[in-house]
Amino acid sequence: MKSGTRALGVAESYDGSQEADESTLAGAVVRADRVVDGVGFERCTVGGTDATETVRSLTDRLARADVRYVFLAGIALSWYNVVDLHGVHEAVERPVLSVTFEESDGLDDAIAEAFDGDALERRLDVYRDQPPRRRVEVNDRAVFVRCVGASEETAERLVKRFTPAGGRPEPLRVARMAARAGHRYRFEE
Repeated sequence: MKSGTRALGVAESYDGSQEADESTLAGAVVRADRVVDGVGFERCTVGGTDATETVRSLTDRLARADVRYVFLAGIALSWYNVVDLHGVHEAVERPVLSVTFEESDGLDDAIAEAFDGDALERRLDVYRDQPPRRRVEVNDRAVFVRCVGASEETAERLVKRFTPAGGRPEPLRVARMAARAGHRYRFEE
């Protein structure tokens, strides 16, 4: 992979309070050689069902044809606003990887605790349609990766290539910092 290969990392930030109705999504375009090459923001409904469309919108807003891969920090943003990786892949026409950082038995029980009726079924349908997570060892740490649009081997190679240090791929590390800063700017007095 060339050092100028670009990936878009998408991460979110919200304060976690019951009163919060929006989270801040940040997208960071980062080259494989760790150069940050662009940042954008969108808003996502806390507890809503607009995460997939918000990620698509963020990608459109950045309008970066040179981005080859999209990394997402998880698939359940903003209090179980579940991202459909297949839907994002279809819209952006690039491999989409969801990376999480903790082992888990899945989100079925947590989603069922938080929602019921149609809201529950809608989220579970999207969640259960996603590819399984696969453990990837990177820099003596474990991350868990789902991928649409590339093989498991390619996804592992991408995670490792974009993680020069620590356990968080650089596009996600930068996006997380930007999301936190953007959210504080929007909501702190």
